[in-house]
Amino acid sequence: MATAPTPELTVRPAAAADLAAIAEIYAHAVLEGTASYELEPPSLSEMTNRFNALRSGGFPYLVAEYDSRVVAYAYAGPFRPRPAYRFIVEDSIYVAPPAKGRGVGRALLERLIEEVRQLGFRQIIAVIGDGHEASASVRLHRRLGFADSGRLVGSGYKHDRWLDTVFMQLSLNGGTGFPPDPQSMPERRFRGEA
Repeated sequence: MATAPTPELTVRPAAAADLAAIAEIYAHAVLEGTASYELEPPSLSEMTNRFNALRSGGFPYLVAEYDSRVVAYAYAGPFRPRPAYRFIVEDSIYVAPPAKGRGVGRALLERLIEEVRQLGFRQIIAVIGDGHEASASVRLHRRLGFADSGRLVGSGYKHDRWLDTVFMQLSLNGGTGFPPDPQSMPERRFRGEA
């Protein structure tokens, strides 16, 4: 008896055509989960604005597909707006419930880390809502080399309970061991060249 082939996972840059699926994945996370501290899902228009802001800033925004269907997305964006933070990005990753536990989050985060590294950033920060030890996001980030860097206890209130926020950090490109690379994307943007 032949078995059906396992669908192949594809990770690729997100496109505007993916935004409806991305908004649906995020809406579920907002309404049912605790990773996002938003209480109402943003509209497709708002998600489009967020996507366009990140892409126009040169930040990576990725989707994962099974059988040409978007099942997850991830992006890196500015950690904070002040210029001294320009070498740090914050990652975000959301996986649709049917795709959880299938290696989708790992594939996305591995690719995101590599794209951030190639751009010349020095740190990736994960700000994990409801970040407890059993959290899939905490476990994923830890497996990929992120270290714990802080916890805000009771920093959010959602679904009738207090939530902690965990900060995790991954050093890239020599971290703080070397001065900034003048050819890195953050430095070129700072000088108005990118």
